[in-house]
Amino acid sequence: MKGILLVNLGSPDSPEVKDVRRYLGEFLMDERVIDIPFLFRFLLVKGIIVNTRSKNSAAAYAKIWTDEGSPLIVNSEKLAKALQSETTYPIALSMRYGEMSIAKGFEELHGKGVDEILLVPLYPQHAMSSTETAIEKAKEIRAKQFPEIRMEVLPAFYDQEDYLSVLTSKVKKEMNPDEFMVFSYHGLPERQIKKLDVTKSHCLMTENCCTTPSPAHKTCYRHQSFKITSEMVKRLGLKENQYVSSFQSRLGNDPWLLPATDETLKKLARNGLKNVQVIAPSFVADCLETVEELAIENRDYFMGAGGQNYHYISCLNHDSSWVQVLKKWCEEWVSDTVNVK
Repeated sequence: MKGILLVNLGSPDSPEVKDVRRYLGEFLMDERVIDIPFLFRFLLVKGIIVNTRSKNSAAAYAKIWTDEGSPLIVNSEKLAKALQSETTYPIALSMRYGEMSIAKGFEELHGKGVDEILLVPLYPQHAMSSTETAIEKAKEIRAKQFPEIRMEVLPAFYDQEDYLSVLTSKVKKEMNPDEFMVFSYHGLPERQIKKLDVTKSHCLMTENCCTTPSPAHKTCYRHQSFKITSEMVKRLGLKENQYVSSFQSRLGNDPWLLPATDETLKKLARNGLKNVQVIAPSFVADCLETVEELAIENRDYFMGAGGQNYHYISCLNHDSSWVQVLKKWCEEWVSDTVNVK
């Protein structure tokens, strides 16, 4: 029997400092999130970051925590439930970090008689610290605990017409066509972009690398992010002076992808822009980085620098049209009519 395993990032069990501390420790000790040698990573995460950031992160989670729980978990659970209501084969939801582990997702599907799994990383673009770590963890669990289960993976869908169409439709319903648009993507260290460059000579090393065709684009998060922007701009009818792409959530002092969202918003306001709308196309479910960082923290930056109106456009979450897109992709796999890896 075939089954679907949806995978998202994860969340602390609660906004309490102890739970946030445990979650950050697991998340940041992942070698694909902070990709430095183990000893240095251990000293940085356990000795500095967890001790200095847990309290502030807990306060940020507390701002967005709902009666149902973490927005990321709640939105992902509603998506999985809606997808299950539309299908007859088993659907399970896992998180890369936290209690809702990928191992538990395998156990759930295995218990229902599933022997073929389509892993669906809920990230539009491919990145070492999101898609790749989820895939590699799933491979590890399958090999060690469920070798009898066959697993395939849904590729990054940043350029898929179904995804772009449903995202455009949602944004059109909420946007003001006359206001400036910021496409804010989760940031990454530049070194991670270069590490996944199969050519080892293209990404961030050649002029116009993201628009010059290259095999590197298959795993280049920066190219895939800019591709989403360019496709959305055409569909939304935005002019050259009506939008910008930026990157958020910087951690540490190493070079990260630029421009930074917070500095971009401040600059726009200082240059006289009064109204702005922001979307986060690297997320399909609202979470800490969107509900707190974009909708609250970055709004304060923009307003504090002279802006007057700030509108955050929410993620796809469990939008019915998005559910139908996932249903289509999953059913194509079940019927062996779609190419996966």
